[in-house]
Amino acid sequence: MIRRFIKKLWGSIPKMSETVTAPHMKRKSEDESESRQKKVKTIKKEPVPQMQGNPNTKRKVAVLIAYNGKGYHGIQRNPPYPSIEEELLKALLKVGAITQDHYDKPGAIHFQRAARTDKHVSAASNIISLKMVTNVENFLEKVNQELPNQIRIFGFKRTTKGFDCKTQCTGRTYMYVLPTYALAPEGMKISEEYRITDEILVHANDVLKLYQGTHNFHNFTSGIKPTEQKAKRYIISFECGKPYIREGLEFVTCKVRGQSFMLHHIRKMIGLMIAIVKGCCKEDVLQLAWGPEKVDVPKAPGLGLLLDELYFDGYNKKWGRDGLHEPVEWTQYEEELEKFKEEYILPEIYKGEKNDKVMWEWLKTLHMHSFDVESNNRRHRNQDPYSMSSNNGTDGLQKNEQQANVNQIKMSEEHQEGIVDMNREQCEEPNLQEHVENDSDGEIKQKQDLVTTG
Repeated sequence: MIRRFIKKLWGSIPKMSETVTAPHMKRKSEDESESRQKKVKTIKKEPVPQMQGNPNTKRKVAVLIAYNGKGYHGIQRNPPYPSIEEELLKALLKVGAITQDHYDKPGAIHFQRAARTDKHVSAASNIISLKMVTNVENFLEKVNQELPNQIRIFGFKRTTKGFDCKTQCTGRTYMYVLPTYALAPEGMKISEEYRITDEILVHANDVLKLYQGTHNFHNFTSGIKPTEQKAKRYIISFECGKPYIREGLEFVTCKVRGQSFMLHHIRKMIGLMIAIVKGCCKEDVLQLAWGPEKVDVPKAPGLGLLLDELYFDGYNKKWGRDGLHEPVEWTQYEEELEKFKEEYILPEIYKGEKNDKVMWEWLKTLHMHSFDVESNNRRHRNQDPYSMSSNNGTDGLQKNEQQANVNQIKMSEEHQEGIVDMNREQCEEPNLQEHVENDSDGEIKQKQDLVTTG
């Protein structure tokens, strides 16, 4: 009896194990099949091409532009004065890339420019970033039809949502086209037939190299104190190229690359370089200008200044090759940009110097600058010394002060006359809203109530 019971019990053990393990195995196989399906679904997911999606959805883009700044009060929108941005926004509105609300308030679409250019200053390459409709058919053709011939859009690229062309621009290159007679020695009779010597060209490059590195450039802009950190700027390279002939005049092109520049920064560097090479002052003025005191530094005309190239190395390294975004670089447009520069920008500079003699007139005012600390108690370097060792010391001081005041009044009157003539052709218009700005010659933005000529 016992044996029969044990035998029956022993025979039932496999069935119990089957009944226990079967559901477990079934659930396991179901889990495996679900995971396979999930894996298959994951593999099938692919990134959506950049230009697909809702055609009315606004996308963040970087737009490549070039323009001749003649007739415009800079790139920045500043009603009622004409500006490059105003022309661009009107054209984008007409082709349906932005709405009327966004035209009225560009900040809503994060509209920004990579580098600011001032009155009459051109750009062979500049970038704006904004959110706009990208699926406009024949966008480039339509928008350029709405723009003047001296302003052109060459292309655009999709970027990350947080892209800001101003803050993420890691470097800028500017050109300054200079007639070589500006570098002729002081006192030398010059004409349109003047040709620069190798010695003078080498001297010019030696002076420009002194700007390289990090220096305190508070004397090369307006409204910046020497104690402010933003007065320090890093210049990567600065050189003067070989001479060439245009419109019967000989020119050289100076190229400077830096991380950022302030208002009038480049024009003052060029102005002081000219003064040093001509012999109006010595190289030690540079060390004085980088010091804490306010120094009189001349500002070269704006006619020859030109924004040439922008760099986005940091953004391109992080996002430009992630497989989803394009690098913000424009090598495919180099030929078109060069053609536009040769047709619409450089001829205006050559003709402006040939016909209006902008640099010629500016050189007449160069002797008015002291190249020294601006102080009533210190004799200017290029003024005749007045005797301070008179038998009557008080009389000598009073006489010296009176003479200084007379000289100052004369210089002020002559300077104002020169400035009026210069303003007719090339000086920048006062900006009532932003006296110092972070681009074209400027990377700093500071609002002031004072109004001064450019």
